[in-house]
Amino acid sequence: MSRIAILGGGSWGTGLSVVLSRSRRKHEVLVWVREPAIAQSICDDRENKTYLPGISIPTCVQASTDIGKVLRDAQIVLGAVPSAHAREVYTLALPYVSNEAIIVSATKGLEPATHMRMSEVIEQVFSLRFVPQVAVLSGPSFAIEAARGEPTAVVLAAPATYRVFAVNVRRYSSQAAEFLQEEFAGPTFRLYTNDDVLGVELAGAMKNVMAIAAGACQGLGLGHNSLAALITRGLAEMTRLVVALGGRAETLSGLAGLGDLVLTSTGALSRNRYVGFELGQGRALEEILSGMTMVAEGVGTAAALLALARENHIELPITEQVHSILHLGNSPREAIRAIMERPLRRE
Repeated sequence: MSRIAILGGGSWGTGLSVVLSRSRRKHEVLVWVREPAIAQSICDDRENKTYLPGISIPTCVQASTDIGKVLRDAQIVLGAVPSAHAREVYTLALPYVSNEAIIVSATKGLEPATHMRMSEVIEQVFSLRFVPQVAVLSGPSFAIEAARGEPTAVVLAAPATYRVFAVNVRRYSSQAAEFLQEEFAGPTFRLYTNDDVLGVELAGAMKNVMAIAAGACQGLGLGHNSLAALITRGLAEMTRLVVALGGRAETLSGLAGLGDLVLTSTGALSRNRYVGFELGQGRALEEILSGMTMVAEGVGTAAALLALARENHIELPITEQVHSILHLGNSPREAIRAIMERPLRRE
């Protein structure tokens, strides 16, 4: 039996605790949360009434505000905290994590101040004590649907090593990803492995920004032509940045790229799409965010992505216009006009 520690008791952290309680391997799952009321709700009422109401949490899942207690003897540490707070939480966790544990990031965003991916933040924090084994969990996965037991497929990405099987025959292998795949898999939760950590992480961050743009189009009352164009050109933009930074184009055609992009751009449960829709309806960003319990990662990630792209001389026209709506006061209609009036070019 593996002991799994989940850092973060939001919708995704709670949803993952339920999903992992049903995996083929038996687990002891502990969730670290900041708020005592949420820990009590999970332990006593078997429900996270704040972030995942209506979902029954099995008794093999426990919650605590004591991060040391949650992390003690954990073989797997799963981070499901907002990107803006990830470094703080991992720093709190640092003294308690075993150097043999695998640390899995399930956060889809970049650190706002440094533009770093979550795996890079984890490596930087934990390298003060040891060289961590890091993996990334991403893909199209609304927390409540996964927790309800609806069939869900995601990606586990971890750095690859070479295994030599015969003369001139080599195969990529990642022991961490393969181990986690077996530990996490369940009757309604299917995982695919990938060694393109950079591609998977950037795709997860960028699709949130594209979802804001998609929501804005729908908030303006635009139809399917506009949405199809946005998703297609958004995928091209995502691929351009990933490839330029060393990732693989084919990663973007998979679950972490196209799959998650379609989900968050069209699904009614998407927080980022909701923010874009409300902006398209004419509401102010501050007003929208003040009424939300959960974080829309694309709001903080847009500026970080744009800065990262400019550092590497990569054009991200959709990201640039989303940033202009969020942070420069441009209207969604002005942003669409700016994109449509760009110089014509070959696809």
